[in-house]
Amino acid sequence: MSAKLNPFATAPSLMKAWMGVSADVAESLEHSLIELVKIRSSQINGCANCINMHTIEARARGESEQRIYLLSAWREAPCYSDRERAALGWTEALTRLSEGHSSQSGYEALKAEFTEEEQVKLTLMINVINGWNRLAVGFGLWNNAAGAKTAQAAA
Repeated sequence: MSAKLNPFATAPSLMKAWMGVSADVAESLEHSLIELVKIRSSQINGCANCINMHTIEARARGESEQRIYLLSAWREAPCYSDRERAALGWTEALTRLSEGHSSQSGYEALKAEFTEEEQVKLTLMINVINGWNRLAVGFGLWNNAAGAKTAQAAA
């Protein structure tokens, strides 16, 4: 796959601002939760670039191989906390808005595990990763492992 264009070169000031927002939002909740949300959203959106990048980051932050491998089956896997399950359910509800599913049950689980402020932070994170997925898939972006670490360090 080759990139259609490089958004960082094409719109550098906007992409720098987007990177800043992304980094700020990613720091607003616990890292392990954020990485699970990023990976799950990227799986749903079929974004190989982001799945690659965020599984590398999750491992670097101490996430287990088991939890990464089982993420697509999180409902059946016993290794996720109630808080993580609520976040993953909310991630799926918002990432799949176009499928017309109700998000009410997901929101009820979210309210039980997250404060109102945390709900906003998590929702912003879901929006951020969905935005990155659309940039990567839309423009055919690919960062290898070294590129992913460089982009993270630049943020």
